[in-house]
Amino acid sequence: MSQIAAHTPPLRAAAIIVAAGRGTRIGGDIPKQYQRLAGEAVLTRTIRALAAHPGVAEIIVVRHADDTDLFTAARPDLDLPLRDVPGGETRAASVRAGLAAVSPGLGAVLIHDGARPLVRTDLIDAVLAALARAPAAAPGLAVTDALWQGQGAVTGILPRAGLHRAQTPQGFHVAAIRAAYDAHPEGGADDVAVALAHGLDIAITPGDEDNLKLT
Repeated sequence: MSQIAAHTPPLRAAAIIVAAGRGTRIGGDIPKQYQRLAGEAVLTRTIRALAAHPGVAEIIVVRHADDTDLFTAARPDLDLPLRDVPGGETRAASVRAGLAAVSPGLGAVLIHDGARPLVRTDLIDAVLAALARAPAAAPGLAVTDALWQGQGAVTGILPRAGLHRAQTPQGFHVAAIRAAYDAHPEGGADDVAVALAHGLDIAITPGDEDNLKLT
């Protein structure tokens, strides 16, 4: 487990959980975010992990329109607002729907994968603390393995210096990420890609090997 320095988060944030995908690669009869992990739906665990952080003021779950019953069954009782909104045809459309639902007065937003139920408080601390000095921040893990290029056979070795594996939650000033999505509505590989295309400075905060995305 990685060691992440503790910070006092300077901002209160909305947390958008993107959970509208179908997750077909993992198999099963229902989307992966509703499958059971140690007896509880993955999405339930993800919601609770974010809700436990004192810097999170509200949670917005972006779900598929067909998952009303699944979401109702997975929805935990919380002491903070929890709303669900229907997602779009693409991840970018779903994020835009979540951003539109953020309550006025909240200056920061965390955008998190519904299938990352093991996110820790100190990782969120670091993202929120970094937003005091940058319009965007996201956790990353430095690449330590050798990187090969090729299909079926190795054709080259890629340098790994300065490369990171991206994680979520990715944090943003609300106005900045809304403007980025307005300018780049088709999205990108993730929300950081959209922010980068819009010219935002993005701080890298420590990732956590345990912050797995179920695939």
